[in-house]
Amino acid sequence: MMRKICSRRLVLGAWSVLLSAAALAQTLDEVLAKNYEARGGLARITAVSSARITGTMSMGGGMEAPFVWQWKRPNKLRVEFTVQGMTGVQAYDGQTGWMIMPFMGSSDPEKMPEDQLADLREQADFEGELVNWRAKGHQVELVGKEKVEGTDAFKLKVVKSNGDVAFVYLDAEYFLEIKGEGKRTLRGQELEFESSIGDYKEVGGLMIPHSMSSRAKGASAGQTITFTKVELDVPLDDSLFTMPTAAKKNAPATP
Repeated sequence: MMRKICSRRLVLGAWSVLLSAAALAQTLDEVLAKNYEARGGLARITAVSSARITGTMSMGGGMEAPFVWQWKRPNKLRVEFTVQGMTGVQAYDGQTGWMIMPFMGSSDPEKMPEDQLADLREQADFEGELVNWRAKGHQVELVGKEKVEGTDAFKLKVVKSNGDVAFVYLDAEYFLEIKGEGKRTLRGQELEFESSIGDYKEVGGLMIPHSMSSRAKGASAGQTITFTKVELDVPLDDSLFTMPTAAKKNAPATP
């Protein structure tokens, strides 16, 4: 009799695991569908052709840097930021990443180091890794639920096409992203980071966060980004994203 009970428990346990796995797969699709809907709908997200965002970066110590972030489909990005009266540029035309960094003693454009370019490529995905994730080569898994500062949140594990692993937390009531975690390699050193996302506002049919803070995991301070203006579907010339030719130094004057 005891053997029959044990066998029945094993069978029921196996069925429970299989049913839980199936339910989890369905739940992942449902959670993602609700995230798309909360953001404004998949059709609207994928229809945006360009964006211009104006704001400020707070980097601690009372230092603030105004910036202009410009994006154009499919993967063109240009970020300009001003620090102590000097303006830097980081840009990506879909293939080549380049920068102008007068703070480092050069006003000429130069190609961007690979570790910085990886971060810029990620920013150039305006839709985010959860949209069309299969086509982008990512893997997404619903891990479960966790508390994020007292708020229930769905925790998603994202294995990106380049092998990087990140975790995305979606508010369990509103299905908008409120937290992110991941790893980033900077100057040859791998760093763990975490970010907080909030202050969502409707712009052109989309819900867009206007406040984001990021810091090394465990650190007491980091960087905060605040959007003051978001414009969608603005005309942007391709030349904005193309690396310019360096000005020739000491060129002879034209007679």
